[in-house]
Amino acid sequence: MPAKGTIHGTHHLTFCVGTAQEDYDFHVRLLGLKSVKKTVLFDGEIPIYHLYYGNRVGDASTILTAFPYRQAGWMGKRGTNQLKSLNLSVPADALGYWADRLGAHGIEARETERFGTPRLEFAHPCGIPYVLVGNPEPDDREPWDGGEVDGAHAIRGAYGTTTSLRDPEPMDFFLQEGMGARKLASEGPHHQYEIGTAEGHGRILELVEEPDLPQGTWQFGEGTIHHQAFDVGSAESQEAVKDWIVGLGFTDVSDVKDRGYFFSVYCRTPGGALFEFAYSTPQGFFIDEAEDELGTHMCIPPHWENRRAEIAQLEPIRTVETVVDATP
Repeated sequence: MPAKGTIHGTHHLTFCVGTAQEDYDFHVRLLGLKSVKKTVLFDGEIPIYHLYYGNRVGDASTILTAFPYRQAGWMGKRGTNQLKSLNLSVPADALGYWADRLGAHGIEARETERFGTPRLEFAHPCGIPYVLVGNPEPDDREPWDGGEVDGAHAIRGAYGTTTSLRDPEPMDFFLQEGMGARKLASEGPHHQYEIGTAEGHGRILELVEEPDLPQGTWQFGEGTIHHQAFDVGSAESQEAVKDWIVGLGFTDVSDVKDRGYFFSVYCRTPGGALFEFAYSTPQGFFIDEAEDELGTHMCIPPHWENRRAEIAQLEPIRTVETVVDATP
């Protein structure tokens, strides 16, 4: 059998939101994450912020990344055959703290339980569903405690995602045969899988059957989750994962794309969700900022350097940290 490569767990989660200020306030001021990087979306011809949030150094699986599309006026539509919710890991005894914190900020939250884990469901201001999962397993990821949320209650990073789909069988095949996932359980229309290796995080993928829900959009657009990225560790592993998936007949896989901080290939899954298989460069987020300066510059990708004047027209963001060159 050919090598299938290695998928460790989640690398990052990426979504399209409304305004940059609204998104920054939600992730930094409310959820207590660190602003790790401020840069520009690599794709397309319209300048769009690319904002990264995570722990102190932006470790893989702690990163959430946002494209604020309100200024460009691009709207998405949530629906089936699309990533539905971002599921984030917190200590199991922290959910009461988060219910109180969200309520104090006027965020409506609902306590639920699924697959034996207590959860808190709420929404980003642009409507994207978020779920805090009280993780029953030890989570050794370093939390960011430099903001308003103390380390004991802080978000650790990705727990996984939920994908809405009409028919689970094609996605079941892709997850188990293509990604080496193990099916853990089903509860009615909900199905849970585990992917990755013991050292990985964000390893729980969930599906929900919603056959009567209209199709969601796949393009960039406010209010939708764009993709989930998985950590494959190296170029060799990435190539093996790609070749294995293509060999199963899933040929809608991109070439390798240089994203500055990591290298990526993208695949449209049979469940509609866009998956990315990525590995970080040795320098990672330190390639254009020192470790103690992460998030304090507007980092312009090399191919955008000649368009600094356009980038300067992006909405200003009032930040907690001092940004030394926010208007290049």
